[in-house]
Amino acid sequence: MSLADPTSDTTPFFSDDSEAEGSEEPGAGPSQRREEEPASGVSSLRAVFTVIVLCFINLLNYMDRFTVAGVLPDIEQYFGINDGKSGLLQTVFICSYMFLAPVFGYLGDRYNRKMIMSVGIGFWSIVTLASSYTPKEYFWLLLLTRGLVGVGEASYSTIAPTIIADLYIKERRTQMLSVFYFAIPVGSGLGYIVGSKVDDLAGDWHWALRVTPALGLVAVVLLLFVVKEPKRGAIEARPEHTLQRTSWLGDMKALCRNPSFVLSTFGFTAVAFVTGSLALWAPAFLFRAAVFTEGRPPCVKGPCDTSDSLYFGIITVVSGILGVASGAEVSRRLRLRTPRADPLVCALGLLLSAPFLYLAIVFAQASPIATYVFIFLGETFLSMNWAIVADILLYVVVPTRRSTAEAFQIVLSHLLGDAGSPYLIGVVSDSLKQTDSYLWQFRSLQLSLLTCSFVAVGGGAFFLATALFIEKDRQRATNYAPSGERLNLELHDEPIVVPKSGRSTRVPVSSVLI
Repeated sequence: MSLADPTSDTTPFFSDDSEAEGSEEPGAGPSQRREEEPASGVSSLRAVFTVIVLCFINLLNYMDRFTVAGVLPDIEQYFGINDGKSGLLQTVFICSYMFLAPVFGYLGDRYNRKMIMSVGIGFWSIVTLASSYTPKEYFWLLLLTRGLVGVGEASYSTIAPTIIADLYIKERRTQMLSVFYFAIPVGSGLGYIVGSKVDDLAGDWHWALRVTPALGLVAVVLLLFVVKEPKRGAIEARPEHTLQRTSWLGDMKALCRNPSFVLSTFGFTAVAFVTGSLALWAPAFLFRAAVFTEGRPPCVKGPCDTSDSLYFGIITVVSGILGVASGAEVSRRLRLRTPRADPLVCALGLLLSAPFLYLAIVFAQASPIATYVFIFLGETFLSMNWAIVADILLYVVVPTRRSTAEAFQIVLSHLLGDAGSPYLIGVVSDSLKQTDSYLWQFRSLQLSLLTCSFVAVGGGAFFLATALFIEKDRQRATNYAPSGERLNLELHDEPIVVPKSGRSTRVPVSSVLI
């Protein structure tokens, strides 16, 4: 790199984040004044509005996804389907979502992300509306439209976190990602609440699927006129190199050699398995428990009693907010003691959620109040890792590979997680039924849902393994340089002392050799 390179300055040479972000010293020259301009190309105010719009769309995505679960007893009664076919509603959506995620991940790393999301969300809104007009004799058509909904969500979920990553860094990024991932539990809970209440008011479950499409079109307008595309990786740019795109195959090879990314993805897969199972089956399970233990009338003719969906939705919203907030705060405080804080908090959340979910399922026949309390505690601990897992991905993967990494994580976590878990739980439930009595409708689903607790323990083990590699992989991503610009320095990781304002900071040799 030439000494005349305009991007060269002293601040990025320092590994101490607080010094790099320190206030401007008196007598700053023109080059330092230029640094006051956002490197991302997006003003601070517009960046905040961008995050708000992205959160709104994320909330709509999850609200739509779980509206179906909120009216599942009505759908089962309307189409006359069993548990296995009910599970397919979530499975076909997740399958299309995960298989299209790599396509949008590839496009998101190379083309205008705002336009990709706008087209995808517009398509999602149209297909969601169309699904609400499915005739009674055409259950396969409902499955098809639910599968097509995954196209729109894949276009958004793989790309939105990378835009936030290009707007903020360090602690500020973690805060904004926490806000962004608040939308997952809140949107999921609103899906149950809105679905159940609209069903009650309209007396027809079809109307529950017509709420989010109108809001989706509003989201497209906000995307086009409020969100501005930030420069990729500019906010993290370092003077020793310029980030360059590599081939998709090269990206995948690099990701597979990243232990922290791979292990955290497997840990997140366990989260997806558990949340996917509970999201679809928990309201139906609570309804069957009430029929079996409390003598509530079964759903013979719609509209069915949706009070359990309403209560589960409220619990999901509150526990999600507490879980995401507490996870981010515990991680922030623990980082002061260990750089392995993030995977350790994720592991803690999963390992603590497992026994509470187990107790919630077991106590369903004895005490509805205890069941709801244990569900609340289990979901709170389960929600602790949402924002943290996203942050782990963003700081162990270089900017030019992040959309691809997001897509790969979506594919793997859904392929082995919630793509099959709702269907699997339904099939196991059907196979365990000895008779078609209300007792066995409840008991078989209860036994199949116990699987979730054991999967949560396995996910905690993967996050504990991630903690072994997180420091090394984070440093590797931070100091990443294309092979042609490494200058064949074998001493890249050997620190030397560089003075600044009377203080000394240890930095890699390659940061000061130009």
